[in-house]
Amino acid sequence: MESIYLTEIKDLGPEAAEFLGAGLLVLFETGAPPELAEMSVLHEPISKRDEPPQVGDMLALGSEEFRITAIGEKAWKNIQELGHAVFKFNGEEAVELPGEIYLEHLDPETLGEMVRPGVRIELKEASS
Repeated sequence: MESIYLTEIKDLGPEAAEFLGAGLLVLFETGAPPELAEMSVLHEPISKRDEPPQVGDMLALGSEEFRITAIGEKAWKNIQELGHAVFKFNGEEAVELPGEIYLEHLDPETLGEMVRPGVRIELKEASS
């Protein structure tokens, strides 16, 4: 599977757990303004390509993988330009907001346990 985007979690803002508890993984690159950093999972990108992910591609969170079910029209631009992403683990096939990426359902408690500094997040092409 070809890598689309690879990043590593560096820190969690004080309000990040609340969002994770709602099944939302909100990413901002380290150095984000304080009002955004406090609600975010802060990360440092390692590599990225120009072409965006597609529905059916995968998001690896540590060793676990989740299929992308929907992608908002502005989501990839936000990732590339701002280092910002909103991943929602709800399994829905149509996004509510243009900056969101939806993935297979994951229990919010499990999501909260998986997200910690040092964990890598990777968007990658689905196996053909």
